[in-house]
Amino acid sequence: MISGPGVNIIKKDATIKVNNSCIAFQYNYNLRILGFALYLHGMKKGSVFFDEDLNYLRKSLVEHPLYNSMENLNDIKKFMEVHVYAVWDFMSLVKNLQMNLTCIYTPWIPSENSLTARLINEIVWGEETDVDKNGIAKSHFEMYLDSMNEIGANTNKIKLLISLVKQGKDIFEIIKSFDISAEIKDFLNFTFSVIKENKVHVTAAVFTFGREDLIPNMFIEIVKKIKLENKSVESLIYYLERHIEMDGDHHGPMAMNMISTLCENNDNKIMEALDLSKVALEKRIKLWDHIYKQIK
Repeated sequence: MISGPGVNIIKKDATIKVNNSCIAFQYNYNLRILGFALYLHGMKKGSVFFDEDLNYLRKSLVEHPLYNSMENLNDIKKFMEVHVYAVWDFMSLVKNLQMNLTCIYTPWIPSENSLTARLINEIVWGEETDVDKNGIAKSHFEMYLDSMNEIGANTNKIKLLISLVKQGKDIFEIIKSFDISAEIKDFLNFTFSVIKENKVHVTAAVFTFGREDLIPNMFIEIVKKIKLENKSVESLIYYLERHIEMDGDHHGPMAMNMISTLCENNDNKIMEALDLSKVALEKRIKLWDHIYKQIK
């Protein structure tokens, strides 16, 4: 799954703990640092994926003033009612990669690249069928909806959007007529345009470099300190910690491995992947700007 320095350490120290029939990878502190270091390995100077502009955009997102601007539960609600669309469309990137990298039809045939097939299947397993704080199998999106319900955030619009998708309506037509801000529409349109273009190396790059690990640990501490107003943020904290843990420790390195394989050391593919990744981060920053203006 992970190549390069540290593989033997990972195989030796990573343990699997079974609890109530739910499997969770338990990493010690040093291994978490190692996992994140491996994730960033592909972005070091000298790497084909090192790009100053991309790193600047990632840094801008992690240090966005939005996080420190949230002071009460109402602010968190406003954040979640917008962020939920990013949580949702992220799953479409995951599934598009699975559709392209594995065989999902019958009669079954072997995948062209078993390594990338394994990588994306493991990521899908974690994103689509993880376990919540009660040990119940759920997607990360469903966990996020639970978190919204727990604090009293409005989930009506995102549920309506999903109901329209279930009816088979065109996603671009849904977005166009849907009662959401221009910033959310722009964010969603970009994601589904990438999916429609169906260049698997680009989809993998947008997925890899725009992941939810860009929500910093600092945000979790802010959430914990906010006055609860008789509401619980336990589910939200679990979601954030779980997502960051899986992205940094496990899915991050796997995703970097996947994009490296798909770009095949092809300069044009690498440049295309980096360019669209930067656009993805710019769209996310604009989404954060939008929420920040609502909260200020």
